[in-house]
Amino acid sequence: MNERIDKIAGQGGTEEISRRVFLNWTGSTALLASTGLLTKVGRAYPASAGKVIRMGVVGGGFGAHFHWHQHPNCKVTGVTDLRPERRDTLRKNYLCDAVYDSLEEMIKKAKDIDAVAIFSGAPDHAKHVKMCMERGWHVVSACPACMSVQEAEMMKEVKGKTGLKYMMAESSWYRQPTIYARNMYKAGEFGELIYSEAEYYHNFANMHTTPENKGTLFRMPDGKRTWRWGLPPMHYPTHSLGFLTGVTGERITKVSCLGYGNPDSPVLKDNRYNNPFWNEAAMMKTNKGNMCRCNVFWKVRSGGERAQWIGSKGALYMALYQVHGNAKLPPDGKGGAVQIPEYWKTSEMLPDSMRLASGHGGSAVFISAEFINALLEEREPEIDLYESLAMTVPGIIAHQSALKDGEQLKVPNFDRKT
Repeated sequence: MNERIDKIAGQGGTEEISRRVFLNWTGSTALLASTGLLTKVGRAYPASAGKVIRMGVVGGGFGAHFHWHQHPNCKVTGVTDLRPERRDTLRKNYLCDAVYDSLEEMIKKAKDIDAVAIFSGAPDHAKHVKMCMERGWHVVSACPACMSVQEAEMMKEVKGKTGLKYMMAESSWYRQPTIYARNMYKAGEFGELIYSEAEYYHNFANMHTTPENKGTLFRMPDGKRTWRWGLPPMHYPTHSLGFLTGVTGERITKVSCLGYGNPDSPVLKDNRYNNPFWNEAAMMKTNKGNMCRCNVFWKVRSGGERAQWIGSKGALYMALYQVHGNAKLPPDGKGGAVQIPEYWKTSEMLPDSMRLASGHGGSAVFISAEFINALLEEREPEIDLYESLAMTVPGIIAHQSALKDGEQLKVPNFDRKT
């Protein structure tokens, strides 16, 4: 590493890294530097591109937090949400006066859109992707890609028919520790990456029924339930599986999953998914014969996304909300704290206007830039449809396994050749 590392975040504050510990793992960092991977994130921004991508944005909740308009080759030319206040948020955030009352209206009336960012509710993602791709628009969509195997089949079919680009906006893929782990993997530092753990914890259990949550995650302003009410945890698996697929490219082939739920909970008694579980934990087998333990919990005294990658030669342990600092174990077994680079400061993937500390672990600017860069270069985005389904479908099957008390089930593959 080019700069001396003095401190890392640790429990209760910061702690000094001793010279002895620093030297124990600086050799493997030097390997990353020598292979050019230390600051590598993706393909460089094509600064010579002469065209502008005209972007539509659907959904004024999470969809208002991306950076399309800060890319020098992108202009937001249409925004829509079913809720007036969210339409106004999109209009102000993206400096766009072409406002539509619905996606259907935008599809019918808009004439100056090349691509669309879909941030509607999860049960509508696949349907909205199909509508937009059949309209002739490239699509970047919030996660998960779909909610059923049938929807996955439909999305692959639409992709094949239209030839248009699809990307899923999965934040775990571009979190800074994931980028570091991906570079370690490419440099061979893990050796054989035989085991990984991927976790997404979001304590929702006490938030569903409180009156003050009207107009937020679980209830609309009029009190009606949102799609999140009773959502099966493993129907939202990509924040976890992004840590595996986004590092090694492996595919899940088999899964066994268990669920935890309180039978007296009104949320679990009555939801549109007939879901009885707050939490789901799965053991997954990959196409390389490796193991991944994948958790998605809605009722838990914890929070955030976290992973650890354990190989035959090296390992990397990711921090969880500063409860523990990031740590690395190189081949000599004398591991210690590691300072993860802030890739947004150095990556050639980002135009200067997008070198920002962004949301979801620094991932938002990378998601925004990669989609636009891919369209400028007329190539598939890094998180294309096939990678997206590889992160989504195993969770759908995992929930089916949990409903069968952990029965091991095969996971269908949706890659190009199948």
